[in-house]
Amino acid sequence: MRRILVAAGAYMRLLRHILPTALIALALLLVWQLYCMASGVSALVLPAPSDVLRSLVIERMRIGPHAFSTIEVATIGFGLSVIFAFGASVALHFNPWLQRGLMPLLVASQTIPLVALAPLMILWFGFGLLPKVLLVILVTFFPMLVSLLSGYQQVPQAYLDLLTSMGAGRGRIFARATLPVARASFFAGLRISATYAIVATIFAEYAGARQGLGIYILTAKNNFRADLVLAAVVVSAALTLLMLGTLRLIERLTARGHERGRDAAG
Repeated sequence: MRRILVAAGAYMRLLRHILPTALIALALLLVWQLYCMASGVSALVLPAPSDVLRSLVIERMRIGPHAFSTIEVATIGFGLSVIFAFGASVALHFNPWLQRGLMPLLVASQTIPLVALAPLMILWFGFGLLPKVLLVILVTFFPMLVSLLSGYQQVPQAYLDLLTSMGAGRGRIFARATLPVARASFFAGLRISATYAIVATIFAEYAGARQGLGIYILTAKNNFRADLVLAAVVVSAALTLLMLGTLRLIERLTARGHERGRDAAG
């Protein structure tokens, strides 16, 4: 009985969380549909949501492989970006001089527009997997790095002083205090970067690729098929939500282990 009550409570919390978003989205889609029906605007300019949905169903066998290629590149690039960002954050945390020297350069790198960077990546590295993965890494690396470095600074000084007085070295302090405190900031950075991963991949594919949603959107645009462009946008949004949902699940699963480890340590 207790399990049923807990499950029901979790379901109600989830419903309260997603219901406002779902209602607003449905209202916007309804207004869009009614406008297209009442105004008589051409479907070549603004297709109705029903037209977009119909095109998505009809084109599902064609758009599916493109979507799979996009999520594959985004996942590889995002995974490598997480590794690089964590390694760089540790190096910069333990070397303040290096952090002061590199951070302005890293900030400056974020001012380079994708519209200029993506074609250069294709020009330098060709039409294969490498340029798209590199672009995803460059776009998603910085938010995670900044979030981690910010999280490392949130450890209470009194806690650091206590561990130091007990003879803990820098490495032990980092593992037992700094990393656990930075966990929330790390996942916040992951969620921010994940929203950029799919967009960066599509941009790279748009600039030049053999397959992917970027190529699909480019082909649809050249054929004046606004419905197919919007169908690809819907798929892109779904892939982004899938990545965010996966990260949320990982955060919840690791939170249980984190709490158990903290209780055991206490």
